[in-house]
Amino acid sequence: MNAKRAIVGAFALVSLYAVPDRATAATVAYISNADSRDIDVLLLDPQSGALSLIDKMPTAGTVMPLAISPDKRHLYASLRSEPYSVSSFAIDPATGKLSLAATVPLPDNMANIATDRTGRFLLSASYTGDKIAVNPIDAKGIVQAVPVQVIPTRKNAHSTQADPSNRYVFASNLGGDIILQYRLDAATGRLTPNDPPFVETKHGAGPRHIVFHPTNGFVYSTNELDGTVNSYRFDAAKGTLTLTDTVSAVPPDFKGPPPAASDLHVTPDGRFLYAAERTSSTIAAYRIDPATGALAPIGNFATETQPRGFNIDPRGKFLIAAGQKSNAATVYAIDTETGALRPLQRYSMGKNPNWVEIIDLP
Repeated sequence: MNAKRAIVGAFALVSLYAVPDRATAATVAYISNADSRDIDVLLLDPQSGALSLIDKMPTAGTVMPLAISPDKRHLYASLRSEPYSVSSFAIDPATGKLSLAATVPLPDNMANIATDRTGRFLLSASYTGDKIAVNPIDAKGIVQAVPVQVIPTRKNAHSTQADPSNRYVFASNLGGDIILQYRLDAATGRLTPNDPPFVETKHGAGPRHIVFHPTNGFVYSTNELDGTVNSYRFDAAKGTLTLTDTVSAVPPDFKGPPPAASDLHVTPDGRFLYAAERTSSTIAAYRIDPATGALAPIGNFATETQPRGFNIDPRGKFLIAAGQKSNAATVYAIDTETGALRPLQRYSMGKNPNWVEIIDLP
C-alpha cells in the first residue's frame, strides 16, 4: 500500500447539514473543532456507518480534548485558549444533543482530559505546564473549579488514564520519556506515587496516549517522537507496567519528515489496535495476540491529513478519523476478520477537527 496516497481524491466531501433535528439512532459521535470553536454532534448509522449532523455546539474557546462520563450522560471539553478551562455539557439521552451546564477554570492548558472510572473526578494533563491535575465532579456531573490536587511532572505531561479497577492512574510525560504510575484514592481523588513511580521508555520516544485492553492485562502507548507503539504487561495487583514490545506506526515505505504518532484505540472485542501517525497521514492497524498482547502489523491505511484524533464505535464496526489540516473526517468499515480499514465516506467538519468520541446513548 502506498502510504503517501492522498485520501482526498477518493470520494467527494459530503454535506452534513440537511438532516433531521432529532436523533433517530442510538449511536452518536462528537468531534471537536479547535479553530472554529465548536463541537459537531453526529448520528452514526449502526448499519451503514453514515453520519448525519444533528447539532453544532459552540464553545467558549479553542476546544480540543473531550471526555465522556462513564454513565454517558455528560461530555467534558478542554478549552486550550485563555482562560484555560473545561466546559461540562449534559447529553440529552433521547437525541445526543449537548447543553452547557458550566465552564470553570483548569489549573493550566490541558492537552488531555479523562474521568476516573466512577465519573467523580476529572484527570487532566498539561503539555505546556508540565503538570497533571485532579478536579472533583459533583453529583450533577459538573466539573468543580477547585482542584483536589495539582502535581508537577517531568517535561510535557500529555495524557492520564485510570485502570479498570480505578485503583491506579498512569500519566505519560512526552518530554520526560516516562509513564508515571500512581495509586488513586477513589474516595478523595488524591494520587500518590506507586512503587516504582514510573516506567521509562526509549530515550527520545515521547510517550503520548495510553489505552487499556478491554479484557486482558495489556496496556498500549503511542510514542509521538519516534512513531512507535509500546506494549506493556499490566500487573493489576501492583498497578505497574512492564514493557514487552515496541512496533512501528510509520509505513515502511514512507520517506518524509520525522514521525508524529498521535491517537490509538483498541476494538471493543480486543482483537485489533489502531494508531494514527500524523506525518504520513496514515492509520496503522495491528492484530493483538490474545495470550501475549503482542502486536502483529496488518497494514498502514491512508487517512485525513494530520490525523490527531480518531475513535471506534461501540460495536467495533466503524472507525472515524478526523484530519486537522483537511477539515474533514472519514468513516471506515472495520473488517472484523482481518482488521483492514475500508473507507466509506468523507464529511466536511469545522476548522481543525482533532478529537473524536463515539457512544451509544444511555
